[in-house]
Amino acid sequence: MVAQTMKHTLVDSAYDRLKREILENRLPSGFQAPEPEIALRLGMSRTPVREALIRLEADGLVELVPRRGVRVLPVSPDDMREIYEILTALEPEAAARIARTRPGFSELKPLFDATMDMERAIAASDLDAWARADDLFHRRLLELNNNKRLNAMVNNLYDQAHRARMFTLRLRELPVRSTEDHREILEQMAAGHADRVRELFRDHRERAASELLSILEKYRLPQL
Repeated sequence: MVAQTMKHTLVDSAYDRLKREILENRLPSGFQAPEPEIALRLGMSRTPVREALIRLEADGLVELVPRRGVRVLPVSPDDMREIYEILTALEPEAAARIARTRPGFSELKPLFDATMDMERAIAASDLDAWARADDLFHRRLLELNNNKRLNAMVNNLYDQAHRARMFTLRLRELPVRSTEDHREILEQMAAGHADRVRELFRDHRERAASELLSILEKYRLPQL
């Protein structure tokens, strides 16, 4: 039992470390290496690394290539278009469902905190801090639905889109409008205006998708 627990701990550690390196582009799109090299990079044996890579393949982040190791998958404009179509369909409904419950301040506090962090980051022109707060807002909102399957599916889409979002973040204007969107969505959610929340959230996602896709097409970034 102890050995089994240790194995799972090592797999989780390998998975978390590799996933973070991929999402932060330290293992960039197109990176390829044999499994022994990945294991050496992490200072682990091949067994937990192999299991971690299988999980990352299921997440859509890597591809296991026979006799060649692992390759970090690209995120193409077509991939991003599909991802944002799904997010635009699911997230506004999830937010409207929360609004219908008339959540109290304690429930919405993580969203208020994330929004304030976004506003502070905008004032400081700190795009990395803004991106972290933006990501936290969306993930905490999902958690309020108490729908594990929805959370797992949408969080996986967030992960697949993260690399492209981080790249395009510095190729567009400071995300002042996006930050204002979050504040208005949150205020309407607190007021229980479900229809207005749905409308605002859909507009927010559609505009974000348009901006991101136009940049990807302009710079022709199939490796992202």
